Order: sequence, then C-alpha cells, then structure tokens
Amino acid sequence: HEQDVRSMGRTARGVKGINLKPGQHVVSMFVAEEGQVLTCTEHGFGKQTKLEEFSRIHRGGQGVIAIKTSERNGALVGACQVQEDDQVMLISNGGTLVRTSVSGISTLSRNTQGVTLIRLSKDESLVGLAKIINMDDDEDDLDESELVDGESSDEAGGDDA
Repeated sequence: HEQDVRSMGRTARGVKGINLKPGQHVVSMFVAEEGQVLTCTEHGFGKQTKLEEFSRIHRGGQGVIAIKTSERNGALVGACQVQEDDQVMLISNGGTLVRTSVSGISTLSRNTQGVTLIRLSKDESLVGLAKIINMDDDEDDLDESELVDGESSDEAGGDDA
C-alpha cells in the first residue's frame, strides 16, 4: 500500500519494495487498478490473470507467482495491466511485431504456464510487451472522403461563405 512508504527527500535512497532471490529481477511495475494482469514469456507464451488473484504483499516481501516458468515457456519478459478492449504489441529480438487484441488471450490462474501468444522461430525470443494506447483523435479513424491528397475537404476548395 502507498501508505507503507514514508516521504523522503530527493537525495534519499528510498525503501526496499521487494526482496529478490539471486538471479531474479523486476521486469514490470504498474499501479493496480481495474482489469487483469497480462504476462508473457520469452518463448511466446502468455495469459491474463484476474487482479483479485494477486494478494497484497507488504514492502520487502517476496511477492507471488504470476506465471509458472519452465523450459517450455521460458523466463518472464513482461507484464502489464489490461482491459478486455485493449490491444498489445508483442516484440521479438528478430524484429517481429505482432499486434493482438487482449480479448483473444485466455484468462488463467496465476500458477499456470499460459498459452501460445506468438509463434517464434528457433533462434527468436520474445523481448517485450507493450499496451497500445488508443487515441480518440487518431488520423487512422478519419473517413477517406474527408481527405483529398492529404488535405481536408475544406482546404481542397470547399464553399467559401
């Protein structure tokens, strides 16, 4: 909880948030609100998990399992909080990008390995996950009839009143 962390000056080193075992590292952080947690692994596996399945741990704790890792699915590479109508971009080290809808990804419990999100070649691995932010005024949403050679219909010789 936010109140477990005391206020400090800008030169302070802060407080310990999580205890990590040797070989572990933090891959993601977000403010837990409404929605689900999407996790993905280096071999292209992933899943959604309900936020309620993650218990609140005090600072300095060791956390809880978000996804079971193994030789089959590889190490965890990313996690983000998502809603059903969101989309995500999966990024491989070979330059492959896959944009997919979150609604098509299975919702499973925390202690499972996940399902295939992206098929990768033998020498490729997943290196990143990014939630796509939809912009309401995105130019892709414009109707083609509104543009003539890159200009709006008003600029292209509409009626002058």
